[in-house]
Amino acid sequence: MAVEEIHAEMVSSVWKVLVGPGSPVSAGDTLVILESMKMEIPVLTEHAGTVQEMHVVEGEVLQEGDLIATVAAA
Repeated sequence: MAVEEIHAEMVSSVWKVLVGPGSPVSAGDTLVILESMKMEIPVLTEHAGTVQEMHVVEGEVLQEGDLIATVAAA
């Protein structure tokens, strides 16, 4: 089973977590919304599947490359 790892693309803070472990997702679904320099940045999944783990919580500050979530392919 393929697992997609979703990483932060920039330094930002986690504004809102929209899914949890076990949540089914479709390609293009928003997993979390990050905030950086007063901009909201949705983090999307590229493939349909099931969220295995969320590695962030709301309010957490992320560095570029930090792991946000893992999604098991459908």
